Amino acid sequence: MASTKKYRITIVILSLIVIIEGIVILYLSLRPFKKPASALVLPKPKIAIVLDDWGYNLHNVRIADEIKQPLTMSVLPNLSYSRAVCQELHKRGFEIILHLPMEPREKTNLEKNTIMVSMDQDAVRNIVAADLKDLSYVSGVSNHMGSVATEDYRTMSAIFKELKKKHLYFLDSFVSSRSVCYNLARKIKLRFARRDIFLDNQENAPYIKNQIAKLKSKAKIYGRAIGIGHDRKITLEVLKEVLPQLEKEGYQFVYLSELVS
Repeated sequence: MASTKKYRITIVILSLIVIIEGIVILYLSLRPFKKPASALVLPKPKIAIVLDDWGYNLHNVRIADEIKQPLTMSVLPNLSYSRAVCQELHKRGFEIILHLPMEPREKTNLEKNTIMVSMDQDAVRNIVAADLKDLSYVSGVSNHMGSVATEDYRTMSAIFKELKKKHLYFLDSFVSSRSVCYNLARKIKLRFARRDIFLDNQENAPYIKNQIAKLKSKAKIYGRAIGIGHDRKITLEVLKEVLPQLEKEGYQFVYLSELVS
């Protein structure tokens, strides 16, 4: 009798276990599906493209108008079309920065009021202030040339103090590996960014596309990347062709101001 009773209890317990398991399976099957944490959508890699040397003419504004992705346009001061191109590019929704001429190591023709390391700090600040006054809608500044100037702490300190006072950011085009800009910007808490890839050192489409591929890889690894090209027809035509495809691949194009820190 005792063994029969134990047998019946065992049968009841096993039956209850089977019933509970069935209820749990039914409950789980009816719950709304939720993606596991590992399947959550990751942020899109961000790319900022800056195009230098606007201001000589208005020739490429029409092509730029056909590009629907955000671009940042870097405009040289004191040129015949500097003010007009700022107006036209701003009207089309592009971000504008001042492309500030600075002393290079190369022997080349210099822009008007190029900042030289031999200048005193007042002269440097006066040039920055005058160039900013010459242009409209400026949200930041980058260096035009400047392989000597960006290595000079005193010169860059004068420039950065003026930019900080005016709440502008600085993009180091990074034309010298000995640039002091990063450390100085961090020291004075100036919003800052640095170029990753030059896009059009050679003016042909295959080269530019290859450089954009490098930019894309950099963005994929680090989550962000900054490329610099120029106001050239071939560069703008390539961008018009490839940027929509990169968007389809999951890359997000942003203004440079979104990547400064």
